[in-house]
Amino acid sequence: MKLPLGILIIVVIAIVGYFGWQYQKEGQIKSPSITFQEKEQPLDRYSFNALSSRDFEPSEIELGDVIEDNADFTSRLFFFTAGAKRVSGLINIPKGDVVHPVIVMYRGYVDREAYTTGTGTQRAAEVYARSGFVTLAPDFLGYGSSDKQTENEMEERFQTYTTAITLLKSVENLNKTFISNNIFAQVDPAKVGIWGHSNGGQIAISTLEIIGESIPTVLWAPVTKPFPYSILYYTDEFDDRGKYLRKVIAEFEKDYDVDKYSIEKFYDQINAPIQVYQGSSDDSVPQKWSDEFVATMKELKKDIEYIVYSGADHNLLPNGWNNAVSEGMEFYRAKFGL
Repeated sequence: MKLPLGILIIVVIAIVGYFGWQYQKEGQIKSPSITFQEKEQPLDRYSFNALSSRDFEPSEIELGDVIEDNADFTSRLFFFTAGAKRVSGLINIPKGDVVHPVIVMYRGYVDREAYTTGTGTQRAAEVYARSGFVTLAPDFLGYGSSDKQTENEMEERFQTYTTAITLLKSVENLNKTFISNNIFAQVDPAKVGIWGHSNGGQIAISTLEIIGESIPTVLWAPVTKPFPYSILYYTDEFDDRGKYLRKVIAEFEKDYDVDKYSIEKFYDQINAPIQVYQGSSDDSVPQKWSDEFVATMKELKKDIEYIVYSGADHNLLPNGWNNAVSEGMEFYRAKFGL
């Protein structure tokens, strides 16, 4: 006997529903998972996490013209390769057939038109050189005799980190450079420190976060505010009052998470001892910035010292410069066991 069509449909629905319920009960039927993969963007490779996993190859270091030669040290141009681009800088080599510690120095912002090799680092570097430290200060791309910088303003900023790290890694090749140039001095690649002023301090902090190594570091009035505020804060100094740069940053924020490029999100990755020097009358980097940075680092149980010079400006003048250089030198010596 044939069942009426209506009853047959009801029976089929009941059977399908029963077995469907059994399969779900036994975990045999699962909802399909849908994965949305974000499109990779060109500057993703410069996020701090991406840079932390990158293997930075050391470069050969080439010596150039002699800038100054005196009884205590010789200043020369030097060149190295970072990301297939040639970068220039200034090296100070103390006289004497001994093994020297090394300080890699990162300068603050300087207008490209006003910049000459050594600007922002040379005065302190000379004092260090007279005291037996080899110093290296990169010009960065687009400055000095370096190759031209990239046309992308954000990438140009991020490449200061890759340049800084590459030079740091390249110190291991410095003795080979000295030998090939008949220089009797040597360096100890295990005794390398970092020095950074202003935006160079921000580069130094970024470097420490990316590589995670215990490199003694001295910071003078470092820029520690979050990116991109760390840039926007200074835009009123530009001819267009920052209109163009604000547009560039707005475009960047459309495609990228700025937190992935901002130093304050990665303080916990710093494993280096740090000294911070700050002037209370600094009108370029407010003391409050350094106060907050040091307080955060102490909360994270990091090894940090803080010295404020009352009345000193962005360059720690008039009353802090000499002390900052000499105390920084003692800091390095203590960390190097000298």
